[in-house]
Amino acid sequence: MDPQRSVLYAQVVNAEPRMSFDEDGVMQQVGARGSVGKVYLGDIARAALRSLGTHDPPKFSREPGFDEQTWELVCSTDEISMRISSRHYWGFGLFSRCFLNEIVMEGALQTRARCAMDIVASLGRNPWEPVRVKAFERATAGTMSSHTSSWEGLVSVARESMSDDIGRLQDSVNGMRGVDESSDTLLDSAEEALDRAREALADKNAPAVDRALSRASSAIVRADANTDAGSIERELLGD
Repeated sequence: MDPQRSVLYAQVVNAEPRMSFDEDGVMQQVGARGSVGKVYLGDIARAALRSLGTHDPPKFSREPGFDEQTWELVCSTDEISMRISSRHYWGFGLFSRCFLNEIVMEGALQTRARCAMDIVASLGRNPWEPVRVKAFERATAGTMSSHTSSWEGLVSVARESMSDDIGRLQDSVNGMRGVDESSDTLLDSAEEALDRAREALADKNAPAVDRALSRASSAIVRADANTDAGSIERELLGD
């Protein structure tokens, strides 16, 4: 697996949402002031952009022409850059399902992996499974096994990373049990949050995992008598 770059191919199912762009190619809502053209973004690109979290405004590096579903855009955050291109691969582009998206991500492996996992979870399907297998393979110059491996490899990296995070916090909880009974309530809260994190991980819901881990970490810090937060917690409890 490349340490800095991933190239993924995905089957478009729904052409919506429809967006517009200004004279500089910056994507915006339909009807926004300064709009000079319209584009069908599609379910894959929408999920991919959402996976970035807070990001710069997407910009079309290749604007659509007559076919509003053929385009290329770029978008980035402080940690990762993403380029998405849309083109038809069968049926002359007459239907939404005639299109595929190529997603190129550059950045840290863990960040790319989390994006891939978010895309899969958001779509609720395997994006690498095409409507027309042979046509998809020809258009992407890759086999289905290679596409499956590319997607599942990243998802596996993300799952392993988040599983390790859950394990480390669980070790912290276990190590603090029995040290101070006044911390038990907070440690119980941490345990519950970790259970939610495991459930979210099973659903490949990375944002939910992050939220649960944040709650668990906060409870652990407050339960630790060696931290300022833990000391304040005990003062509030009259300890």
